[in-house]
Amino acid sequence: MAETTASTEGFDSKADVYDRLTSIRQSIDNIDAALIHMLAERFKFTQTVGRLKAEHGLPAADLEREARQITRLRGLAEESHLDPAFAEKFLNFIVAEVIHHHERIAADTAE
Repeated sequence: MAETTASTEGFDSKADVYDRLTSIRQSIDNIDAALIHMLAERFKFTQTVGRLKAEHGLPAADLEREARQITRLRGLAEESHLDPAFAEKFLNFIVAEVIHHHERIAADTAE
């Protein structure tokens, strides 16, 4: 993995530092945009899952799947040098939102 931290050594002026900051921040902005697009795609699939569960009377939550996902994503986080606890919190937030969507879909289907 490439080193992404930079020191101020080698910069001729504060303007050079600000130029570098602008460049790094543009990369961050691009990644943020990609994350939003990926989350949107993920939620399209989870909406489909929610409709399928509702049509067949399945529960909104699947605790076994969630446990497997947490284990898998914690491993991926470790491999990527990301704090596994943070990755788990992030996944739990997403899963809670997905379950909320599934419950809403099930309620709408029952009406």
